[in-house]
Amino acid sequence: MVLNRRGAAVVAVALLMVTSGCIGFLTGSEPLRFSAEPAAVSGSAAADAGYEYNGTRELTVNRSFEVGGQERRVIATSRISDYTKSVDLGPLGEAEVGVFNVVTTPAVEIAGQTLNPIGSYSNARLVEFVQQQYSGLSDIQQVSDRNITIQGTETTVTKFSATATIESQEVDVFVYVTKYRNGDDFVVAVGVYPQQLESQEESNVFSMMRAIDHPADV
Repeated sequence: MVLNRRGAAVVAVALLMVTSGCIGFLTGSEPLRFSAEPAAVSGSAAADAGYEYNGTRELTVNRSFEVGGQERRVIATSRISDYTKSVDLGPLGEAEVGVFNVVTTPAVEIAGQTLNPIGSYSNARLVEFVQQQYSGLSDIQQVSDRNITIQGTETTVTKFSATATIESQEVDVFVYVTKYRNGDDFVVAVGVYPQQLESQEESNVFSMMRAIDHPADV
């Protein structure tokens, strides 16, 4: 499967906070450290949807910036929980075609100001980073929006159509993206599956999203 199932769908999200110019005014000698709490889908919801939990990884970005002649280091840690689902695609055989990732990234709040640009990004902009990080994902088009409630917060899930490369074959897929804030972190969820499985997998993606727990003991 060309799609990188190890959380690459939203790795770029974790990099945004330390590459954005909006943190440039911060000065001082000690590194600024920010770390997100992990999130996960409840075990029962993942099992009911047929997804396998592949673990939660940390992504730590350590960057130095020169501001006003001073160098300042920012260390930011995001967490990525990965889930996959194997499906029999007939002539293509069985492949891990269902991908679901949950990323938590710290809001990076200083003096009451949220510096992580993720907070203002639309789902359409977030899916651009999904496209950059999924090898073989192209021709992304927005299909629809739907509001759901996750952890007591109403959030918009945007559905996109796209083309992916699976087992060296081009396959039409749907991509679902949503984002909300919980405490000090932003939580981003991404689900991908072949369009031919829409009748059974769309409800699974929404049930997985509704079952996100943050912070989670993973």
